[in-house]
Amino acid sequence: MYKQIARATAALALVAAPVLAQDDMRPTVAVLPFVNSAIGASNAELAPLSKGIADLLITELAANTGIRVVERENIEKLLAEQNLARDGRVEEATAARIGKLLGAKHMVTGSFITDKSGKMVVTLKSIDSETGRIEWTHSQPGKTEEFLDIVAKAGAAANAGLKLPALTPQARQTGEAKADRQKKVPFQAIMLYSRAIEAQDAGKKTEAIELFNQTIAKFPEFEDAKKAKAKLEGGN
Repeated sequence: MYKQIARATAALALVAAPVLAQDDMRPTVAVLPFVNSAIGASNAELAPLSKGIADLLITELAANTGIRVVERENIEKLLAEQNLARDGRVEEATAARIGKLLGAKHMVTGSFITDKSGKMVVTLKSIDSETGRIEWTHSQPGKTEEFLDIVAKAGAAANAGLKLPALTPQARQTGEAKADRQKKVPFQAIMLYSRAIEAQDAGKKTEAIELFNQTIAKFPEFEDAKKAKAKLEGGN
């Protein structure tokens, strides 16, 4: 592991360089992939959700203009190159080192589990990159068919638990309106979205775009899917 971290240092420096803004004093948050704790056949079925949750939580947190959120692609590239997130797990010491090099004080990750009745629990934790210690934990229960509500509540809990700056009234109103529009996004669309993210990370752009198209077809009001597709295609 120490050799992996040493190799990661040089690569991380390259990734971090364009991300950091020396005159930007806002607290910085990075979100790592979540651990899939589902049991049996559900484990393989829900595997894409490991990255899907992280991606959606990043979008949720990024609505807070009082903080900086590291783009998932920057972290994913480093983790993939250095094989630091096998099975979605990153040790606290490794997370702290990544956080330091990215200039991210708060490294958020966690796990998720579901049952046959459609209940889900997403557990979050944040590692302080300055101390290497777990600084905050949270458990967010909900239903799979209300998945984006789970993510929204988890994002709000992170803002409060990490003592981040409060959302502006405008950001809060925009977030509430978006949540209302997307509250009925079916879990099947969430899984398609997560598979698209997985394909994107694997360098399968055409497959990822097709999966984003399928996601949007399932639920046309899924704004995050539209934005992710446009970004991948080179749009704004």
